[in-house]
Amino acid sequence: MKKASIHNLGCKVNAYEAESMEQSLIKAGYEIVPFADDTKADVVIINTCSVTNIADHKSRQMLHKAKKLNPDAIVIAAGCYVQGAADEIKKDPAIDIILGNNKKNDLVKVIAEFEAQRNGEAAPDEAMTDLIDINHDSVYEEMKVESVHEHTRAYIKVQDGCNQFCTYCIIPYVRGRIRSRKEEDVIDEITGLVSKGYKEFVLTGIHLASFGRDQKDSDATLLSLIVKVSEIPGVERIRLGSLEPNVITEEFAKTTSALNNFCPHFHLALQAGSDSVLHKMNRHYTTEDYMNGVNMLRKYFNDPAITTDIIVGFPQESEEEFNSTVEFVKQVDFYECHIFKYSKRKGTIAESMEGQIEEAEKTRRSSVLLNLTKGQAEKYRKAYIGSETDVLLEEPVKVGDTMYMTGFTMNYMKVLVPAADLIVKYAQIDPDKLAGQIVHVTLTGESEDGKALVSELA
Repeated sequence: MKKASIHNLGCKVNAYEAESMEQSLIKAGYEIVPFADDTKADVVIINTCSVTNIADHKSRQMLHKAKKLNPDAIVIAAGCYVQGAADEIKKDPAIDIILGNNKKNDLVKVIAEFEAQRNGEAAPDEAMTDLIDINHDSVYEEMKVESVHEHTRAYIKVQDGCNQFCTYCIIPYVRGRIRSRKEEDVIDEITGLVSKGYKEFVLTGIHLASFGRDQKDSDATLLSLIVKVSEIPGVERIRLGSLEPNVITEEFAKTTSALNNFCPHFHLALQAGSDSVLHKMNRHYTTEDYMNGVNMLRKYFNDPAITTDIIVGFPQESEEEFNSTVEFVKQVDFYECHIFKYSKRKGTIAESMEGQIEEAEKTRRSSVLLNLTKGQAEKYRKAYIGSETDVLLEEPVKVGDTMYMTGFTMNYMKVLVPAADLIVKYAQIDPDKLAGQIVHVTLTGESEDGKALVSELA
């Protein structure tokens, strides 16, 4: 039996696509093996990322590692970095096949074609490419997963592409224009996963808020999809990937708040708390729009978890503009923030902007926000100590001398539940087999590292 390994880099959409490629290989008769120093494979796929320069570097590094570990293997470079740097990759002797976005369904066919070339059954083609003009492709690449590596949570890709063209972002150029999946295909996939025991589903996409906008013959929207998923028997939780604030209307907030299985956790991408910086970034909202969305969610949900992304050190960002972001972060009072230092992306407008910020200043600004948002996260979690809630168990972990099962609440707080108590309750000796249970607990305090809450069975 031939062996294949897949190493995934980047976002949850990439992870979903890696799962789908893996399952296509299994159906074709491959044994999936880990991407590791002591494991040999006949085919190695690196599903690359290009969201930052660091991601590009990591992608190249993993491709070269793949060939070093498996010199006789077919090494396949797939995904976003490939899509944006095909000419450069064609010159790389470590890479045998280039597989762009919207062509991942062709993986097994492309491998067979390459093997035919290598065996002299077809004309040779160095670094064979299977790419399309992603920027002019309007077809959603139908992919499906029947199982996922996580025991409890399944990420479901429902949308691809982006039409926003933020000045710092390369993704629209490597993912193409918005393309949405058919609602019935999403429902069918989730129904199949429910039958295999999965309870939580995360709807994700490159620009999730645009779901349905490209389907001229359909009235599908993200909200209509959420409602239909909520009606599938066995779906215990629905969670959303990253959103922009303009999707949060009163109808959206009111409708989702009435769904018992909808998680009150919203990752609303901010990027900057200064209107002038948002304008330079070509973000399509203002801080007032953003705050209106937050207030709408807090009107209909009881203490929803609001999380976000922020970029510091964008070109020309003044100290005054940065301070505006600091004050806005205080005003919103987030649960968690992911802070990123701006990095140039070749081919974007921001790359050639004047007023690039020194790295040391980016680091200083990042530290200011990290310290602020760390305190906000601690305050949010501590407010729940003493309360009861449900936790979806995921995996065992040992903290000190005590074994716990980790899990998450509906509003995405990480919780440690003593494994000994669970074993007694469920008469289950193997903690791994507790994954997937939803248990009712009392939150009793913070973990030693302050990043989770500890609990006891209620």
